[in-house]
Amino acid sequence: MGLFSRIFSKNEITIEPIDLSFLKNDIHSHLIPGIDDGSPDMETTIMLLKKFIDLGYKKVITTPHIMSDYYKNTPHIILSGLDKVKEEIKKQNLAIEIQAAAEYNLEPEFEDLLEKNNLLTFGPNNYLLFELSFFDEPPRLNDVIWNMREKGLSPVLAHVERYAYWHNDYDKIEEMINRGVKLQVNIGSIIGAYGPEVKNFAEKLIKDQVIDFIGSDCHHEQHLEMINHASRLPIFHSLVQQEQILNKSL
Repeated sequence: MGLFSRIFSKNEITIEPIDLSFLKNDIHSHLIPGIDDGSPDMETTIMLLKKFIDLGYKKVITTPHIMSDYYKNTPHIILSGLDKVKEEIKKQNLAIEIQAAAEYNLEPEFEDLLEKNNLLTFGPNNYLLFELSFFDEPPRLNDVIWNMREKGLSPVLAHVERYAYWHNDYDKIEEMINRGVKLQVNIGSIIGAYGPEVKNFAEKLIKDQVIDFIGSDCHHEQHLEMINHASRLPIFHSLVQQEQILNKSL
């Protein structure tokens, strides 16, 4: 509990936890064992899935990293790992569905994957989860978004609130929206897990009702503890019940 006592303000208003079965689905996590910086083994994966069930989720769409320098995952690697997780879910008779897509780093190599149509998407509108560098905006960001849209994909920007170079440039958020990019927020950001600046920016995005997807970005058990804490915050209640949130429609 030490982490959360440091994160939360003493004056934080808390209320009864919201029922996350209303949200139904999580769309950002790292649960396939041993292929990125998420779950290291099947035992951990099953433990995390049981906690998702306890929180009220009906389905998780897990999204392993694809990044050329660190996580050289392919659709084959991801889907093979997914099959093993599904087998274990069936074996243990767990009341949760799991699917897989990926979290693509918007690096130069991504454009090759895009050109070859070698991508994993989720949902009925071919949603594609992608992330940016945390240091600088990619130089060809707008061109790549255009190319994604041209190929019939619906780009979803992961943890939009965490790009510090946009915290004082809200026009970039509006530009992303105007270019057809859906915006995903991490639940951990709402409780201050990534610092006060990220929390403040997440709250602004929520209040402006521009968030489309809510994600746990679950790598480990602590991320699910964050959901439990966030579920008692009025700002999270507001977010989950906003009409534009798309988790519920997957």
